Amino acid sequence: MRNILLFVFLISLYSCDDGDLQIETINFDDSQIQFCGSTPTTESTVFFKIVNNEALILTLSSGTLINEEYEGEVQIPISGETKVTYRIFSDKVSKNYFCDAVPPITPTVTEEIEAQSGFVLITTTAKVEGETTSYEHTIKLSEISLVNKTNDQRITDLRINDFGTVTTK
Repeated sequence: MRNILLFVFLISLYSCDDGDLQIETINFDDSQIQFCGSTPTTESTVFFKIVNNEALILTLSSGTLINEEYEGEVQIPISGETKVTYRIFSDKVSKNYFCDAVPPITPTVTEEIEAQSGFVLITTTAKVEGETTSYEHTIKLSEISLVNKTNDQRITDLRINDFGTVTTK
């Protein structure tokens, strides 16, 4: 009986597969939101956060940021032109990788994982200074489900309560 239990235990250990998922945590809390150009506009569609050789990229559909104050959060589902992508690079990556007309040859993308579902939450508030009104767009990510298409590994319910705040005029 003892041999049978040992055999079943060894088989169960051998049959368990934790996959090839290399990502232990995704943490961009201490990273600032970045964008191409000197200041974002309502036409800006790509925002990103970088930590060493990792990047979290948010692509919004054109016209998502609107210079109007709204009550509460606007909830935009991940689909179509609105995307969240997590990338791991072969070396440290910089803003130039995303903003140059022709991206540099290095570093290269070693792994790319796209969100299959979730929501982008945007809260817009007006800030009046003298005769100038600017709009602060606070961006959060909720219920993000990242799926690595190569090995079908999933990270579910990724929540980034403060992706960042951008100001448009």
